[in-house]
Amino acid sequence: MSAPQTPPARMPLAALFGVIASVTVFGVAQGLSYPLFTFLMQKQGMSSGAIGLSAAMTPLGLMVSSLFVPTLVRLFGSRGLAVGSAASAALLFVFIGFTQNWLAWYPARFLIGLAVNPLYILGEVWLITLAPPARRGRLLGIFNAVTGAGYASGPLSLALLGTEGWPPFLVGICGFSACAAILFVAARRFDRFDDGVRHGGALHFWLVAPTLLLAVTVAAATQQSMYSLLPVFGKGYLLGEATISTLISVMSVGNIVLQLPLGMAAERFGGRRMILACAMTNMTGALLLPLIVTTPLQWPVLLVMGGVGYGVYTMALVELGDRFSGSALVAGNAAFGLMWGVGGIIGPPGSGFLIEMIGPIGLPAVVVTLSVLLILFSTLRSRLRRA
Repeated sequence: MSAPQTPPARMPLAALFGVIASVTVFGVAQGLSYPLFTFLMQKQGMSSGAIGLSAAMTPLGLMVSSLFVPTLVRLFGSRGLAVGSAASAALLFVFIGFTQNWLAWYPARFLIGLAVNPLYILGEVWLITLAPPARRGRLLGIFNAVTGAGYASGPLSLALLGTEGWPPFLVGICGFSACAAILFVAARRFDRFDDGVRHGGALHFWLVAPTLLLAVTVAAATQQSMYSLLPVFGKGYLLGEATISTLISVMSVGNIVLQLPLGMAAERFGGRRMILACAMTNMTGALLLPLIVTTPLQWPVLLVMGGVGYGVYTMALVELGDRFSGSALVAGNAAFGLMWGVGGIIGPPGSGFLIEMIGPIGLPAVVVTLSVLLILFSTLRSRLRRA
């Protein structure tokens, strides 16, 4: 396997700053989008299933885009692809703001998924390539903590700006535009990852690292279900819109305060063990959630669930960086993006339809079921490898 590309001596700090800054403003825009669309569709009288199906359009776009990212990186370079992706997302938010039509939002949200996925993939590849292996866990923890700050600011902006008119859409437009501008400047010398090696594509990684891909799928399904359907879950327990928006922000704050310690724990105990620990903790929180949602305990439980729920993904990312480099790392991150899309397709629609069938408890039921699946599969794979 080829060694990772080494940037020039003076480049890492500038590249690191550019990647983190761009993904932070990107996180503001993306973190705002899920609850914004949910609130707007609720006001138009849409069912929980329709809201969940709409939320699945973005991860469907992520999934389709992941199949082509390694090829697009070879053709356009990582800088050109990332800048074009951010600019396209900004234009899509302009279109959505003008239409204000939930039917048009289905294809528009799919196109947003196509546009933003290279930003997910390339930001992580840049960070992993720049990070010294011995400090990769904590640097990825810092990276995801800062990104989580952006995601937390998105829903929080809804509590401050409301959901009426252009203000919330302008947050998305300005966020993606700023992301494009920062990457245009910061990534100009840290461009290509083509080491001449060709890989079997994103689907090939199911043969190479199935536990990591399942972990990404579960993390995506649980996180996107919580962000997209927590407003519906909260409404079932008579929580107000401002309270629900704040609860979503509290989940994102969990990313900020827990990703660094989780990353440091991964350096000590390994990414695979920490995947199990995060999944078990998230499952426990979901079991408690229906019992404490109307009590002050809802705040710490959702804080922890936000941190460990996304922590499953962070731990998988640490493990991926320890095992792969160069173009293999790009292909692996593309596989992660593909399975993040699959998880988004499974999670929000499944949660939405289950809520319609059994009530608001359907949301935590999905989180528990997926967490148990990951725990059992990971345990089985570990035993088979030892055998």
